[in-house]
Amino acid sequence: MKISIIGHFAYGRNFLDGQTVKTKSLYEALCNEYGASEIVTIDTYGIKKKIFMLPFMLMKALRKSKNVLILPAHNGVKIIVPLLHFLNKFYKRKLHYSVVGGWLPEFLNDRPKLEKKLKLFEGLYVETNTMRLALEVKGFKNVFVVPNFKKLDILAHDELVCDFDMPYKLCTFSRVMREKGIETAINVIKEVNEKLGCTAYSLDIYGPVDPSQTEWFGNLQSKFPDYVKYCGCVDSNKSVDVLKEYFALLFPTHFYTEGIPGTIIDAYAAGVPVISARWESFADVVDDGVTGLSYEFDNNMHFVEILLDIFQHPQKFVEMRKNSILKAELYTPQTVTKIISEKLV
Repeated sequence: MKISIIGHFAYGRNFLDGQTVKTKSLYEALCNEYGASEIVTIDTYGIKKKIFMLPFMLMKALRKSKNVLILPAHNGVKIIVPLLHFLNKFYKRKLHYSVVGGWLPEFLNDRPKLEKKLKLFEGLYVETNTMRLALEVKGFKNVFVVPNFKKLDILAHDELVCDFDMPYKLCTFSRVMREKGIETAINVIKEVNEKLGCTAYSLDIYGPVDPSQTEWFGNLQSKFPDYVKYCGCVDSNKSVDVLKEYFALLFPTHFYTEGIPGTIIDAYAAGVPVISARWESFADVVDDGVTGLSYEFDNNMHFVEILLDIFQHPQKFVEMRKNSILKAELYTPQTVTKIISEKLV
């Protein structure tokens, strides 16, 4: 029962984006379930430079495996799905698509041919019920909810950090780019501190800087106030140790079609509540008032109000830390592998 995984492994490189992390995490989880000898990997890193090799890579996957599971992003799905669908006419394998993020339903709006091919897959594994419903409206009958996940050591209740002094330490823990709301977070914290007349909050920024936005971030960094700093990248196996010291994780994304962001899973495992923009699938991930608080999408004034209110009642926010740990149990490899394994028969 060989399984081929076609995804962005980027061997030999330390990519920390959601697509790469999910591809590697799924590979590791399936290896633990079936054994590494049963898993074939096809790395799509740098595929644009070796596009002529893609048909042979896909044929290798089809030839060696009963099940072929793909994890392409926007550009990859337009190429891999049609080609894989055509080649599979000769191999008759079971095709599976594990979707990274929440963009697929909207992406298919003007791509009826691609939609038709995906409806013939054995399974489409989406991260949220919001995505599942959006695809079922389009007539899909092969959609299953499989949450994003990470292999993390979830903090024990007696390890929770619950004592905080001003300034309350906030952080972002994602790719560093405009679209993730990094500048928004800085501007909102500046405004809140100015309104309160003190340094009520500080902000630490973690994560890789988007290569296309280094100039933007460099200019932004040169204007940081004393209570904002860039802290670089953190190895995935150290995320809980780093995050557990923070009062809250900020997720001010401008991507409305996020799925289940890995950064929120990291925060939950560390017992850290979230202050987040209400993206499309927000309610699938954050229990408002239980594991975090939210503000209206792209409404910075509401974001400011949330932080001002938390400052007046910090203990209510601290009390959410136990809820965050409990929520983390939903995003473990064991939970996800059990769901996918039912389809890999």
